[in-house]
Amino acid sequence: MKRIGLVDIGSNTIRLVIFDYSVETGLQELQNIKTPARLYQYLDADKVMSDKGIAVLCDTLQSFQKVADKFKVDALYPVATAAVRQSANIEAIIARVKEETGIDVRIITEQEEAFYGYYAVINTLDYEDGVTVDIGGGSTEVTYFEDKELKFSHSFPFGVVTLQKLFFDGKEHNDEEAIKAAGEYIKNELQSLKWLEKRKCPIIAIGGSARNIARIHQSMTEYPIAGVHGYGMKEKDLELVFETLIHTPKDELEDLDGLSRDRQDIIVPSCVLFNTLFDEVDATEFIFSRKGLREGVIMKVLEKEYVLPFDKDNVFKDSLRNLASDYNINHDEAMQRTMIAETLYYEMEKHDLIKGNKKDKTFLKHAAYLYYLGSYIDSDAASQHTYYILSNSSLNGISHKNRVKLALLASYKNKSLLKFYEDETKWFNNDEKDVIQMLGSILKFSYALNISNTNIVEALYFEKKDDKYDLVIEYNGDPIAEEYQAERQKKHIEKIIKSKINLIFTKALH
Repeated sequence: MKRIGLVDIGSNTIRLVIFDYSVETGLQELQNIKTPARLYQYLDADKVMSDKGIAVLCDTLQSFQKVADKFKVDALYPVATAAVRQSANIEAIIARVKEETGIDVRIITEQEEAFYGYYAVINTLDYEDGVTVDIGGGSTEVTYFEDKELKFSHSFPFGVVTLQKLFFDGKEHNDEEAIKAAGEYIKNELQSLKWLEKRKCPIIAIGGSARNIARIHQSMTEYPIAGVHGYGMKEKDLELVFETLIHTPKDELEDLDGLSRDRQDIIVPSCVLFNTLFDEVDATEFIFSRKGLREGVIMKVLEKEYVLPFDKDNVFKDSLRNLASDYNINHDEAMQRTMIAETLYYEMEKHDLIKGNKKDKTFLKHAAYLYYLGSYIDSDAASQHTYYILSNSSLNGISHKNRVKLALLASYKNKSLLKFYEDETKWFNNDEKDVIQMLGSILKFSYALNISNTNIVEALYFEKKDDKYDLVIEYNGDPIAEEYQAERQKKHIEKIIKSKINLIFTKALH
């Protein structure tokens, strides 16, 4: 187990994040605290940071160092971005911080800042192509990647605090002229990057402003599950949030669910930027990534000590492995359940009892491995806990809808409980619900065939007998528990194939 602390010294906020990493559980956030230091406000017209600003930085670092010490971190990495990077007295800042706190601050270059955000995105989201945007207080980083490989990157020397000071200083947050001027300025800047134009791909947004926009939209739509990582919005959704913000009186913004108090004066400039970028890219979707600069830095640190700690080509697979470790899923039992489920699916497909497809097989395999993981909390309520955990966990590499689908499958108990769970989101049409019930039925029966957790079933296959089917189950061991449970649960398979089945348990020949 490795415990790492990172201090992200931004233009708007300074944040301490403490991570735990192990091969089994992956990268997990243990602590996350921030202070809205607004260092950018301490830069004068000549970009010199005042003594007061440096004092704020030193005091914050000393406080965060104490927290890191309490958590017994193995290493602390303080990194600074635009506010310090753009300071004319950068060397004096670094020297004074070292003198007063003993802490060495690393300055992240513009290119590094863009790269780290991109790197976190490709290792935690499953998008092959995309534009990333990380709007901070004093800079905005954009990248374009294809097949998860970085093609272009750029850092603009303006962020939400800069835009607020340039266009909204002394004005209302919804001032029409300020909004128009900011939009024209941003559009002109974006158009200087020809590689952004008409990419027709998702925009993946990083940072606090994007997080607030996602949370505001979730609140407005009464979004039924937890988490904003991977949350998707269409252009009309972005426009809805923007219209809501500019039509909400300033003194009522603090009552807007999802909007942080310290971002009330800078949320409109960020909205203008995102909407303008959406138009320039002709984007297909606006996705929020909770993982960005901080995770990117830590990932590169860990890559120096571990062999392939992150695999951009198997993001979801790694996330499932980490989840299984969190809930103490027995690997051998899970693989046995998966083998039974996949074999049943194959046999039904072979006998033309179902129409199989690759996507369904993949969901079946993943759900079989995680089936009833909620028994870790309470075996009597395993289904309920499984659905809640999976539908509300921040799983990397999977969309929110597919996350709920996985939860419905891994928690499947019966049709009525499936309907109860599905009613929470109402995201699935009748055809999709039929597939979920079919796959869930296979999982329920597969679970019965290893109810003793002794992994005795070695093979199974269907044999047609007149208008019925025999399901031959070869075993090695004592199948008394499996025979009883399988007889009780075979109705799930009979409903799928619309035929009675006769279970035949026979000892495997070796």
